[in-house]
Amino acid sequence: MEEGRKITYSPAYTLVPTYECFNCCGYCNFREDPGVGDWLSLREAEGILRSLQNSGVVEILILSGEVHPQSSRRGAWFERIYQLCELALSLGYLPHTNVGPLSRWEMARLREVNVSMGLMVEQVTPRLLETVHRLAPSKRPEVRLQQLIWAGELRIPFTTGLLLGIGEQEEDWADSLRAIASIHEQYQHIQEVILQPHSQGATQSYEGEAREEGQLLRAVALAREILPPEITLQIPPNLVGDGAMLRACLAAGARDLGGIGPKDEVNPDYPHVQVAALQEAIAPDGWQLVPRLPVYPQYLGWLSEPLQGLVKPSPPLNPNHHHE
Repeated sequence: MEEGRKITYSPAYTLVPTYECFNCCGYCNFREDPGVGDWLSLREAEGILRSLQNSGVVEILILSGEVHPQSSRRGAWFERIYQLCELALSLGYLPHTNVGPLSRWEMARLREVNVSMGLMVEQVTPRLLETVHRLAPSKRPEVRLQQLIWAGELRIPFTTGLLLGIGEQEEDWADSLRAIASIHEQYQHIQEVILQPHSQGATQSYEGEAREEGQLLRAVALAREILPPEITLQIPPNLVGDGAMLRACLAAGARDLGGIGPKDEVNPDYPHVQVAALQEAIAPDGWQLVPRLPVYPQYLGWLSEPLQGLVKPSPPLNPNHHHE
């Protein structure tokens, strides 16, 4: 197969320690109020993970709402996340944690039990602090960018990205992409950038403008122009629209379709397109879907020896695999 025609995805499953979050972003379809609902127990998580052991899943995405840094429950929340990563490793999975901004100490500890980590920059314009992020202190641009810097200093293979269509202008995309590129140029640690179009959901308060057809395509082209070539561009296929738009985004430079599992926890109204259907959608233009690990090959040497010992080559593609 011609190398340039490969499109990657990660066979993944998402564990959510808690949906509670002290931020209140107008467009969110994920959060619950603090104190509502139980946290995911280790016993429940072990049951889920054991049930997946012959399913082909490799990546366990730990995705959580945020407990306030000054909360008396922050320590317990962090320990639950750490323990979930340890559990995933013990059962042969590779964890990738994205749980909102962390302290440098928290990031350093999670580095011990993750092959990669992530945090969306979303947008660097401060204007959103007056609108959708007015009640979301951890969405301040300087807080998000500080995470990217700490990840670089700690040599953590990192994923970040932009959220599109939350009230920003297109020129704001360029500012956000340049900020990411600048930090990456210093540390060389950003393995992928996600371009995620905001999609209306059932529980949000934000009445976003209808997404214009070519918006994502323009964002892909701009990102490919601004970001260094070694950073892979990821788009979520369940939020793209139809197969023609997906293929257009690939032609413009997107090369990864992210984690594919049974449920998109952040966008529950938009089920993941499964692997066989995705391969069918991209095949007319000669693209071939191949699985990848949550850590890119060039970063394997950054991992601790125990983690390196757990990383196995990417599995062969099973076109009938539905991650059920």
